Amino acid sequence: MKMRAAVLRKMGLPAPYAASRPLQVAEVELDPPGAGEVLLQIKVAGLCHSDLSVINGDRPRGLPMVMGHESSAEVVEIGAGVDDLKVGDHVVTVFVPSCGHCQPCMTGRPALCEPGAKANSGGVLLSGSRRLHAGGEALNHHIGVSCFADYAVVSNRSCVKIRQDITHREAALFGCAVLTGAGAVINRAQAKAGDSAAIVGLGGVGLSGLIAAVASGARRIVAVELDEDKLILAKTLGATHVINPKTIQSDAELLEAAGGPVDFGYDAAGGVAAFGTAYKLTKRGGITITTGLPHPKAAFALPLSQMVGEEREIRGSYLGSGAPSVDITRYVDLYKAGRFPVDKLLGKVFTLDQINEGFDHLASGSGLRDSIVMDA
Repeated sequence: MKMRAAVLRKMGLPAPYAASRPLQVAEVELDPPGAGEVLLQIKVAGLCHSDLSVINGDRPRGLPMVMGHESSAEVVEIGAGVDDLKVGDHVVTVFVPSCGHCQPCMTGRPALCEPGAKANSGGVLLSGSRRLHAGGEALNHHIGVSCFADYAVVSNRSCVKIRQDITHREAALFGCAVLTGAGAVINRAQAKAGDSAAIVGLGGVGLSGLIAAVASGARRIVAVELDEDKLILAKTLGATHVINPKTIQSDAELLEAAGGPVDFGYDAAGGVAAFGTAYKLTKRGGITITTGLPHPKAAFALPLSQMVGEEREIRGSYLGSGAPSVDITRYVDLYKAGRFPVDKLLGKVFTLDQINEGFDHLASGSGLRDSIVMDA
């Protein structure tokens, strides 16, 4: 079938992207789903820094590629052997397809699926196939999804079926922002009632982590962000302390503004400075977590004697460090119960033709979770 999709052919073009146009919306060809695959009609796709990091060259990928990884969609066709989905189902896409058979999958860590990681790095689906073409040229898939398009063929292992009483704009949030941010707090930090937490970076992922910390019963939640409007929102969502780093002159002042060190510090911004702030805010014996994906050469110098003497822990978290099929379902249920107000994260809406302008808005740092609405 023929459809429209946003194709990236060159990384590292200069901002503003509205002028350089790194994403070209073009007609492409999409093959039918093979065995273990489904054809989705994309309804809403979220704009995420993981996409931006490919566009700006921080995370090199094989090109040309149809971009996008966070979406809500409807199943319109199923391939052979798919028995867990049917036509008409609403799904959220997941950016690591889990085979279910490798050692990480078998030990409850599907985010580290070995065949899934290999497929994502190669720009192919879990089956090893490519279903995207343009003028006879094969196009790569972006981490198994490629949802900046009217339709997508994905592995059924890249889909989580969801209830249909939430909108597609709401549902799309759960594929990356909520899954990553809430999972880092609930699964990786194992937050519990009475804990204290610091969330550094209040994009969609960071705010989802803040919401999860509130739902987990944290007694003190420190929100750290450069954008004042986001700090105001953080207060309404349950942050007890808010800090703009531009106003802080020393580590002692940082800790005073936070009300003291915290049980776990969470870097949701993906930068060395943000991780350093989260680390400074973490108490002796505490945990510092990061979900950010900066340039592969970005590094942080850890004081090893401090790690030993203070029994510090550093943890990475990917895909929420849980089981997406379970976590997304329960997070959606919590949202419908009024305990996970992730609709407060919804930002601006763009059309597919406005996608470069959308990434300019994302790069400005002033927005929440912006999205591409396919029928807007």
